[in-house]
Amino acid sequence: MATNRYSQGSGPSQRQLRVGELIRRTLSDVLNRAEIHDPDLNRIPITVAEVRTSTDLKVATAYVMPLGGDKREETLTLLRKHKGELRHLIAKEMTLKYAPELRFEIDETFDRMDDTRRLFSDATVQRDIAARDDDDDADDTDHGADA
Repeated sequence: MATNRYSQGSGPSQRQLRVGELIRRTLSDVLNRAEIHDPDLNRIPITVAEVRTSTDLKVATAYVMPLGGDKREETLTLLRKHKGELRHLIAKEMTLKYAPELRFEIDETFDRMDDTRRLFSDATVQRDIAARDDDDDADDTDHGADA
């Protein structure tokens, strides 16, 4: 049985990364130039944070965020409504054998960063980190005396 050399555990290949970045830049340019004839979509500034492609490059998932973080669901609805037109516009500018099917998801990177920042600023976590640092300093002092 043939094995997939780009299994989920090994991470994306260089080609997947290159194609994903090319799609990200192209999609971002298309949205910035307001090439989609939908005033609702064109009035929402959208950041395309990342594009991940499938191993066969036939599916591309774009992680997007409307500027300011508002209107997330409306943005997803509008992008999904125009995904065929966006796919066509991207295909015109790229030289791939197949234009990938576009999927859109909200980029939650900033939300996760905020959650992590809040977690680290919590008093209990600060106390635990300080206690661990004190233990490490004591261990370093003990090992230094043995040498």
